[in-house]
Amino acid sequence: MVQIVEGEDFSKELDRTSNTTARIDAPRGIMYDRFGNVVVDNELELSVTYTNPSRATNSQTILEIARDLEELIDVETERITERDKRDYLLLLMSEEERYELVSRDERKKLESSSDEYRLEVERISDEAIEGLSEKDLRVLAIYREMSRGYANAPQRIKRGITEEEAHRLSENLYRLPGVDILRDSRRAYVYGDSFKDVFGSTGSIPREKLDYYLSRGYDRSDIVGTSFLELQYEDVLRGKKAVMESITTSTGNSLESSVNERQGQRGNDLVLSLDMELQQELEEIIDEEMRKAGNSFILDRSAYAVLMDPRTGDVLAMAGFNDPADRTRPSNADHIGNVMKAYEMGSSIKAASVLAGFQSGVAYPGKMFNDRPIRLPSTPEKKSVRNYGWVNDIRALEVSSNVYMFEMGMLMAGCHYPTNCRWSNLQGAYDEVRYSFSQFGLGVDTGIDLPSTSSGLAGGSVIAGNLLDLMIGQYDTYTTLQLAQYISTIANDGYRMQPRLVTEIREPVSNREEQGAVIQKFEPTILNRIDMSDEYIKRVQQGLRGVVTRGTASSRFSNKSYQPAGKTGTAQVNVAVGEGDNRRLVSGNTQTFVGYAPFNNPEIAFAVVVPNVKLERNGGRTGMAQEITSKALDAYFDMKEVRNGPTKADRPILEQPDTD
Repeated sequence: MVQIVEGEDFSKELDRTSNTTARIDAPRGIMYDRFGNVVVDNELELSVTYTNPSRATNSQTILEIARDLEELIDVETERITERDKRDYLLLLMSEEERYELVSRDERKKLESSSDEYRLEVERISDEAIEGLSEKDLRVLAIYREMSRGYANAPQRIKRGITEEEAHRLSENLYRLPGVDILRDSRRAYVYGDSFKDVFGSTGSIPREKLDYYLSRGYDRSDIVGTSFLELQYEDVLRGKKAVMESITTSTGNSLESSVNERQGQRGNDLVLSLDMELQQELEEIIDEEMRKAGNSFILDRSAYAVLMDPRTGDVLAMAGFNDPADRTRPSNADHIGNVMKAYEMGSSIKAASVLAGFQSGVAYPGKMFNDRPIRLPSTPEKKSVRNYGWVNDIRALEVSSNVYMFEMGMLMAGCHYPTNCRWSNLQGAYDEVRYSFSQFGLGVDTGIDLPSTSSGLAGGSVIAGNLLDLMIGQYDTYTTLQLAQYISTIANDGYRMQPRLVTEIREPVSNREEQGAVIQKFEPTILNRIDMSDEYIKRVQQGLRGVVTRGTASSRFSNKSYQPAGKTGTAQVNVAVGEGDNRRLVSGNTQTFVGYAPFNNPEIAFAVVVPNVKLERNGGRTGMAQEITSKALDAYFDMKEVRNGPTKADRPILEQPDTD
């Protein structure tokens, strides 16, 4: 008889008994995309568990149960460590055998029993470890899980048992005290790997957070969210446990009935800002571009892209690709790289530089500078791709003039190049530029609803040449999401919105085709309004439009019906390759492109980053960031006319929770 109890009445045993309570996990809340498609679900399954009442059962009894279980279920042995094997071998030894490892005289000299055990473990021979059979290892794997449990808390021995295993177990549970078959579930990703790493993972409570969770009513053996959305919204997604009260004999043998069973409830559901159809399209676009790239990268082939609504901060799609060059790491989707990996972004940040110059007073709309090489002491020559001569702010953005940005930076630092360059305010200029950039979200926390993200890194050396590099995006590093927030702020007339992945929390309902009542609706959040005038912002918007109509991005975007605005970027990089004496620096670039569309009423903003590409003369493919953007925007606006819905995986990917 399967020990899943149903609350039947029964007579008390004549033997002395006590009440015990088991709390059974309920499924976590599910996640929907913005159009109601279930993207993270639960797949119901059966698990075999072991409950050790009051930790009263000794190791030998647990071992005997483990041996019986090994005959009934298949288990994997990959997670067994060498220390597990040594502990297991000691468990199998008689007292005399253990005295052969550590003599009585030796034990008298040791201070504690733990010292004795440590020495015993050390003296287990390699031959004994190698002599463990496959059957021994399977028994050990089961014993290992049984021993990890806590008093009166079901400890999973195996998740997802087969029908055959369930049948065999049900026929033998009468002789397996503490063993049960319980209803269980695990995360199922309906669309395969799409956005999977951002959804996050679940697993055992981390040791360093145990006190935190115990103080909030969790059991030690609970499965919790351990990263990203699963962790961020743990309190929301966590289910309400079923509670089973049973009568237990004084020896710890569970009876086959219960006093009461209180049904559990699935956790609350999340509605995401994510457009899964657009997400899949963006992933495919990046994958295709990476295939075309061939041997274009110095090391890893990688690319990152964020599409968001600048009016609300909704992250519509966020895709990343990483194919390690050394092949020792698996090639995989790296969507979370958009918030975790920071790069020098090059000229794509020049709109912020122009606005910083305007705000400081060293420049103004229409201000002209002479674009020619800048030569500073002890600094390599600083220049644009070519000498553009006298250019104003709009033309500087269109052709991506480096010198225009250099001139503003020098003036902010007290350098009137070339005749009166005193650098009287160098530190002040750094502070002023970084403060201006921070108003757009560059170099600071974006505020996205994830538990851990990168804010990039600020370069450390306060010297003149580095200030000029800072003005053209070649010094501090930023993430792709920071880049998207920056350009969204300009698109949104200076209002910086908090990026968000979750828009609503809803009650759970059994019908997956419907959504429950709204518990909480998250309104768009304005983080700040940049400290710059509307005139300045409009002026820079005009320059960004010029980039795609007659500037550096015009070849791909000038004829687009959705009328984008944007800014290209190419950051110079030097990447270390090789090992030991063969280690060397290889020059390349990081391609970036940011912008929004339509220009006159922005509804989508984008940031695309393709890092560490070889120079064109060395085989690097040019224009990849622009190509990804072009196809992504085409897809977005095509979907406004016709939507086919996202494509489900042939079979959902099931999460393998980390229980170590």
